Amino acid sequence: MSIPLTTADIDNELAGQNVADYLPHRDPMILISRILAYCDDNLLSETVISEQSAYFDPTQQLVPNYVGIEYMAQTIAALAGVEAKANNLPICIGFLLGSRKLEMNTQGFKLGERYHTRVTRLYQEDTGLAVFDCQILHQDQVVASANVNVFQPQDAQAYISQSVQ
Repeated sequence: MSIPLTTADIDNELAGQNVADYLPHRDPMILISRILAYCDDNLLSETVISEQSAYFDPTQQLVPNYVGIEYMAQTIAALAGVEAKANNLPICIGFLLGSRKLEMNTQGFKLGERYHTRVTRLYQEDTGLAVFDCQILHQDQVVASANVNVFQPQDAQAYISQSVQ
């Protein structure tokens, strides 16, 4: 049984690590700021919105709400990265397949604010197909949520080559 993570669960050792060490992404496409906490099937990340944030709209002084799905996806990727490192495996790419029950209760992510993204693995097949319950919180209030479907193949290059043919 998984437990919900909160900021009270912050793992200072993990939070001090460079998030890039756990993601297959590279700047400028790393959108989450840091990993805060991890336990089996769960991860909590933080995103701090600045004028340098990807997709920041200077006119509205925010990152549009639709970017939240990528905050969720990158937090899922960070969970996979933490688990891979714990098992001495390489960090692998995955694919966002879609979402269900998507709710955006905010117009966007505001300049200077901190947002926490909590992901919980609901289901995973040996094939790499998985479903996650995801929530983005601002001051402990849910501002976005979704069930996110992802796929992490054993051999991403073979999968991509096969998909292009």
